[in-house]
Amino acid sequence: MYDALIIGAGHNGLVCAFYLARAGLKVRIVERRHVVGGAAVTEEFHPGFRNSVASYTVSLLQPKVIRDMGLEARGYRVIERPISNFLPQDPAGPHGGDYLKLGGGLQRTQAEFARFSKRDAAALPAYYDALENVAEVLRGLALKSPPNVGDGLRTLYDGAMQGRALAKLSLEQQRDVLDLFTKSARTFLDGWFESDAVKAAFGFDAVVGNYASPDTPGSAYVLLHHVFGEVTGKKGAWGHSVGGMGTITQIMAQVCRDLGVEISLESPVDTVLVDGDAVAGVRLVSGEEIAAQRVIANVGPKLLYEKMMAPSDLPADFLKRIRTFKAGSGTFRMNVALSELPRFTCHPEPGEHHQSGIIIAPTLDYMDRAFIDAKLHGWSKAPIVEMLIPSTVDDSLAPPGCHVASLFCQQFAPVLPDAKDGKKRDWDDEEQAAADCIIDTVERHAPGFRASILAQTRLSPKGLERTFGLTGGDIMHGNMSLDQLWAARPVLGHGSYRGPVRGLYMCGAGTHPGGGVTGAPGHNAARAILSDGSIFGKLRGR
Repeated sequence: MYDALIIGAGHNGLVCAFYLARAGLKVRIVERRHVVGGAAVTEEFHPGFRNSVASYTVSLLQPKVIRDMGLEARGYRVIERPISNFLPQDPAGPHGGDYLKLGGGLQRTQAEFARFSKRDAAALPAYYDALENVAEVLRGLALKSPPNVGDGLRTLYDGAMQGRALAKLSLEQQRDVLDLFTKSARTFLDGWFESDAVKAAFGFDAVVGNYASPDTPGSAYVLLHHVFGEVTGKKGAWGHSVGGMGTITQIMAQVCRDLGVEISLESPVDTVLVDGDAVAGVRLVSGEEIAAQRVIANVGPKLLYEKMMAPSDLPADFLKRIRTFKAGSGTFRMNVALSELPRFTCHPEPGEHHQSGIIIAPTLDYMDRAFIDAKLHGWSKAPIVEMLIPSTVDDSLAPPGCHVASLFCQQFAPVLPDAKDGKKRDWDDEEQAAADCIIDTVERHAPGFRASILAQTRLSPKGLERTFGLTGGDIMHGNMSLDQLWAARPVLGHGSYRGPVRGLYMCGAGTHPGGGVTGAPGHNAARAILSDGSIFGKLRGR
């Protein structure tokens, strides 16, 4: 009998296991894949070429988790990008042949913006301040359990304590909070800037992992979600994990094993076992049953409650609401092995732009059309593409003179619309055509890119679901919309990491504070579990 059994050896499951094992619990993790890490893994995909398979960049990993697990002492190292992003402009647009660089310090970014709009350059400091004021509040909430609606006075107390930071904001800052949580990215950015290129530089974050248009109400929050991380103490920065994202989770796994955590690979879960009103353990696909006092799911709510549990074991209203929980991020993920660096028409020589996020999405209108095309046809003929070339800073990933590139692409329908003749379409049949479209999109900005590709991997939304258990390819385990945030993630009344069955917990991105390689859900879930084992927890009836 285990004190705790965790479903899924992704980074949040490993973080949760660490805190539980450190507190003296007997912990076992069961992972369906052959490797730990979930979506944060590094794998060789062509002889001599290695890269992060799904998640691909670092910023949001909680400094407290890094410190508590001692990751740096075991080899965790992040190289900060010299600039954040590089955006080639549309060759046929008003700024054809130009580009915009974002990052490298305020003054440098202002100088870049001034080439497009002096007014926007002047507005930038106030914009950064507005985002930082709200982001600082969210950073403070990331490692706190949301108030659990239904806990009576405890709900009121927790809500009041967590609301103090918001109450301390000025009226103008509170208006910014309201704007960011309710407005579309376009409406929010229109209030600050006039240049299409500048608005695109910030608006891109609003559609990352978000199957929506920048015109969709609430998309401004997704923009904000991507700015409250940090790298080596620098807030809002992004970087590359040396060795790829799998290095992080491999180190985490070793830390857990050193504390006695058992990790079973190639052990997919079939069913969460329930005895009366409490969990009893899990049954693996192999038929093996593992008894545990607590089951902690590091999988998305849709997968857990709709695929791993019998409907009769769940409250009817809870199950009804889980069935309407929105999941599906419209992400298409590629890795390519390259014989040389891409040469962008607007900036052909090697430089710092190759070490940044290369964003092909020059305007908000471009992003909006990509979403509309995906809704109508399955994907856009001009998709949104983010390219990272980590081998420019980490030579362990590719042979000398060669490179690997991550292509993280948005607005690919989780489920393809039917063909004009009514026939069903399947991603397995059209994955290569979509990949070719992505390559063609890069080729338009960097002629010769296609010819430099030595090998490629492709993961459509269906491929992401099949490989990593991400429902609808949703890298966030569920939409980051206002109705699915904080105490309502995944369902109001179960936002404090506790499931609707006694002894059942959730520690994945489908809980607060959501997606990204943060470790926060794992940290917070462990605290809730340990609290429920204390005198206070027993008084709660848990």
